[in-house]
Amino acid sequence: MISLPITLEQLIMAVQQLPKSDRQQIAKALIEVELQSDLTALIEELYNLPPIEEITDADIIQEIKAVRQQMSQ
Repeated sequence: MISLPITLEQLIMAVQQLPKSDRQQIAKALIEVELQSDLTALIEELYNLPPIEEITDADIIQEIKAVRQQMSQ
């Protein structure tokens, strides 16, 4: 296996030269990694919360908004 150090700028330039289908695969992989990280953090956060006896629709909507806000950051 050969290893070549490259800068972030060089990596971006290399990706920009790839065919559209390859760039789409790279974008999808990056999104999946980010979503997996966000989901793992959310699951850990939820497990650390004390049990709630009753969950209202307002609680669910509030949680959805919080997750969406985290994803947009």
